[in-house]
Amino acid sequence: MSDQENITQDFFGYRLIRDELIPDLLGTHTKDILYWAGKKIARSYACSNEGEIIAFFERAEWGVLSIIKQKNDEIHFELSGNVVEDRIKHNDPVFTLEAGFIAEQIAMIKQYQTEAVYTRNKKNCVQIELKWDQRDPYSMPLRKAGL
Repeated sequence: MSDQENITQDFFGYRLIRDELIPDLLGTHTKDILYWAGKKIARSYACSNEGEIIAFFERAEWGVLSIIKQKNDEIHFELSGNVVEDRIKHNDPVFTLEAGFIAEQIAMIKQYQTEAVYTRNKKNCVQIELKWDQRDPYSMPLRKAGL
Protein backbone atom coordinates (compact mmCIF):
# COMPACT_ATOMS: atom_id res chain seq x y z
CA MET A 1 0.00 0.00 0.00
CA SER A 2 1.38 3.45 -0.93
CA ASP A 3 1.78 6.34 1.52
CA GLN A 4 -1.15 8.14 -0.12
CA GLU A 5 -3.39 5.07 0.27
CA ASN A 6 -2.38 4.82 3.95
CA ILE A 7 -3.25 8.48 4.50
CA THR A 8 -6.63 8.06 2.81
CA GLN A 9 -7.32 4.92 4.85
CA ASP A 10 -6.24 6.63 8.11
CA PHE A 11 -8.74 9.45 7.66
CA PHE A 12 -11.61 7.34 6.31
CA GLY A 13 -13.38 6.88 9.67
CA TYR A 14 -12.95 10.53 10.58
CA ARG A 15 -14.26 11.66 7.18
CA LEU A 16 -17.17 9.25 7.41
CA ILE A 17 -18.39 10.69 10.71
CA ARG A 18 -17.41 14.32 10.20
CA ASP A 19 -18.37 14.88 6.57
CA GLU A 20 -21.16 12.38 5.97
CA LEU A 21 -22.92 11.36 9.20
CA ILE A 22 -22.92 14.69 11.06
CA PRO A 23 -24.28 16.73 8.11
CA ASP A 24 -27.00 14.09 7.61
CA LEU A 25 -27.98 14.34 11.27
CA LEU A 26 -27.81 18.13 11.57
CA GLY A 27 -29.03 19.09 8.10
CA THR A 28 -29.14 22.80 7.37
CA HIS A 29 -27.95 23.59 10.90
CA THR A 30 -24.60 21.79 10.47
CA LYS A 31 -22.43 24.90 10.12
CA ASP A 32 -23.99 26.73 13.07
CA ILE A 33 -23.99 23.73 15.42
CA LEU A 34 -20.40 22.80 14.58
CA TYR A 35 -19.30 26.41 15.19
CA TRP A 36 -20.98 26.31 18.61
CA ALA A 37 -19.47 22.87 19.29
CA GLY A 38 -16.00 24.20 18.46
CA LYS A 39 -16.50 26.99 20.99
CA LYS A 40 -17.64 24.44 23.61
CA ILE A 41 -14.59 22.24 23.00
CA ALA A 42 -12.34 25.31 23.33
CA ARG A 43 -13.75 26.06 26.78
CA SER A 44 -12.97 22.49 27.83
CA TYR A 45 -9.42 22.60 26.42
CA ALA A 46 -8.35 26.19 27.05
CA CYS A 47 -5.07 27.29 25.50
CA SER A 48 -2.98 30.14 26.89
CA ASN A 49 -1.48 31.28 23.56
CA GLU A 50 -1.53 30.75 19.80
CA GLY A 51 1.24 28.13 20.02
CA GLU A 52 -0.94 25.95 22.23
CA ILE A 53 -3.83 26.29 19.76
CA ILE A 54 -1.51 25.10 16.98
CA ALA A 55 -0.37 22.16 19.14
CA PHE A 56 -4.00 21.27 19.94
CA PHE A 57 -4.81 21.03 16.23
CA GLU A 58 -1.91 18.63 15.75
CA ARG A 59 -2.98 16.51 18.73
CA ALA A 60 -6.63 16.45 17.62
CA GLU A 61 -5.49 15.56 14.07
CA TRP A 62 -7.49 18.47 12.63
CA GLY A 63 -4.63 19.51 10.35
CA VAL A 64 -1.59 21.75 10.37
CA LEU A 65 -2.45 25.19 11.70
CA SER A 66 -0.20 28.19 11.13
CA ILE A 67 -0.46 31.94 11.57
CA ILE A 68 -0.17 33.77 8.25
CA LYS A 69 -1.01 37.35 9.28
CA GLN A 70 -1.62 39.28 12.48
CA LYS A 71 -2.78 42.87 13.16
CA ASN A 72 -4.16 44.86 16.10
CA ASP A 73 -7.64 43.35 16.06
CA GLU A 74 -7.36 40.35 13.76
CA ILE A 75 -5.39 37.23 13.07
CA HIS A 76 -5.37 34.95 10.04
CA PHE A 77 -4.60 31.25 10.25
CA GLU A 78 -4.07 28.68 7.53
CA LEU A 79 -5.22 25.10 8.04
CA SER A 80 -3.52 22.58 5.78
CA GLY A 81 -2.10 19.09 5.77
CA ASN A 82 -3.12 15.62 4.72
CA VAL A 83 -6.37 15.47 6.69
CA VAL A 84 -7.58 18.77 5.19
CA GLU A 85 -6.60 17.77 1.66
CA ASP A 86 -8.23 14.36 2.09
CA ARG A 87 -11.49 15.87 3.36
CA ILE A 88 -11.61 18.40 0.51
CA LYS A 89 -10.84 15.72 -2.09
CA HIS A 90 -13.71 13.48 -0.99
CA ASN A 91 -16.41 15.96 -0.02
CA ASP A 92 -17.42 19.57 0.31
CA PRO A 93 -16.53 19.75 4.01
CA VAL A 94 -17.30 22.53 6.45
CA PHE A 95 -14.65 23.84 8.81
CA THR A 96 -16.86 25.69 11.26
CA LEU A 97 -15.89 23.36 14.13
CA GLU A 98 -12.28 24.47 13.72
CA ALA A 99 -13.28 28.12 13.22
CA GLY A 100 -15.46 28.11 16.34
CA PHE A 101 -12.69 26.47 18.36
CA ILE A 102 -10.14 29.10 17.33
CA ALA A 103 -12.63 31.96 17.83
CA GLU A 104 -13.30 30.93 21.42
CA GLN A 105 -9.61 30.34 22.15
CA ILE A 106 -8.66 33.79 20.84
CA ALA A 107 -11.57 35.35 22.77
CA MET A 108 -10.31 33.77 25.99
CA ILE A 109 -6.71 34.82 25.28
CA LYS A 110 -7.43 38.39 24.14
CA GLN A 111 -10.44 38.86 26.47
CA TYR A 112 -12.58 40.31 23.65
CA GLN A 113 -15.53 38.79 21.82
CA THR A 114 -14.11 37.16 18.69
CA GLU A 115 -15.69 35.79 15.54
CA ALA A 116 -14.18 33.64 12.82
CA VAL A 117 -14.94 32.92 9.18
CA TYR A 118 -13.23 30.44 6.93
CA THR A 119 -12.61 30.19 3.21
CA ARG A 120 -11.04 27.45 1.14
CA ASN A 121 -8.29 28.47 -1.21
CA LYS A 122 -6.98 26.93 -4.42
CA LYS A 123 -4.12 25.13 -2.61
CA ASN A 124 -6.53 22.79 -0.76
CA CYS A 125 -5.98 24.82 2.39
CA VAL A 126 -8.43 26.65 4.59
CA GLN A 127 -7.96 30.26 5.65
CA ILE A 128 -9.53 31.14 9.01
CA GLU A 129 -9.86 34.86 9.66
CA LEU A 130 -10.58 36.06 13.18
CA LYS A 131 -11.56 39.54 14.30
CA TRP A 132 -12.23 40.84 17.76
CA ASP A 133 -13.84 44.02 19.00
CA GLN A 134 -11.81 45.81 21.69
CA ARG A 135 -15.01 47.56 22.81
CA ASP A 136 -16.73 44.23 23.53
CA PRO A 137 -15.12 42.42 26.51
CA TYR A 138 -15.21 38.64 26.65
CA SER A 139 -17.35 36.95 29.26
CA MET A 140 -17.55 33.22 29.81
CA PRO A 141 -20.96 31.87 28.75
CA LEU A 142 -23.14 30.87 31.68
CA ARG A 143 -24.07 27.22 32.13
CA LYS A 144 -27.74 26.40 32.58
CA ALA A 145 -28.79 24.59 35.73
CA GLY A 146 -28.71 20.84 35.35
CA LEU A 147 -26.19 20.87 32.49
